[in-house]
Amino acid sequence: MRIGTGYDVHALGEGLPLWIGGERIAHTHGLIGHSDADVLLHAICDSLLGAAALGDIGKHFPDTDPQYRGISSLTLLQRTAALLAGHGFRVVNIDSTVAAQRPKLAPYIPLMRRHIADTLGIGIDQVSVKATTTEHLGFEGREEGISAHAIALIDNL
Repeated sequence: MRIGTGYDVHALGEGLPLWIGGERIAHTHGLIGHSDADVLLHAICDSLLGAAALGDIGKHFPDTDPQYRGISSLTLLQRTAALLAGHGFRVVNIDSTVAAQRPKLAPYIPLMRRHIADTLGIGIDQVSVKATTTEHLGFEGREEGISAHAIALIDNL
């Protein structure tokens, strides 16, 4: 068994779509990035790649490559799962936390868990997504950006 951690952050921009955990969230601002800027899925990809010692999301899906402009992070997660399987690993479980002052994410968490589980081909009971505010502290608290942390456990196939 192997454990990996992931962290991602993106700035918020007015009038952009907000994607978190593969779900479009109703909000006035969205995350700025080369892909859809889904911080949660990016952190999960990094945690999986780290557990398998395969580098990070930037190595496999660089933001300098035009083929990844605007790509769904669910596609990146699916490709990450394929990389792991190709190296003889399977996902045991994911635990993650999103830090955002607004919007409130609790109503979306069941959908996020379903998207992640379905994309990875695992049970929803193997995916934990939590959300927290930062009590108005830091860049998340000032609503300048959103961050996410993830931990993944993988095992040999």
